[in-house]
Amino acid sequence: MTQKKEVQFYELDKVRFIIKEATDLDVAYAYEDLVFSEHAIFIIQFDKKPNSLICWFNEECVETERHAIFKSLTSHSTANGMKIAYKGKFELTQKEGEEQLSIKFKKALKYQPVAE
Repeated sequence: MTQKKEVQFYELDKVRFIIKEATDLDVAYAYEDLVFSEHAIFIIQFDKKPNSLICWFNEECVETERHAIFKSLTSHSTANGMKIAYKGKFELTQKEGEEQLSIKFKKALKYQPVAE
């Protein structure tokens, strides 16, 4: 007997709207449960919990910019019935001569916002 794989549906249009309204950036690429912002500034990941998102920032993103972007993403997510959590940073690398990218996620111990 074979088991049927459960198909997971994500609210990509809602996340695309949140990203555009919060940052004025477009979605550059979406793959499985990951949504990449333009310029790979951050990645939104769909959480297993409904209406929950996870946010990863490019390790090259300046801390004050990361804080401002995450604050705006949080506000717009909440306004659209979703929750977003900061999970850490990521490193994006490309092997020489190849088109394939590699992502290394670096989980944060705790998100510490910058003092305003």
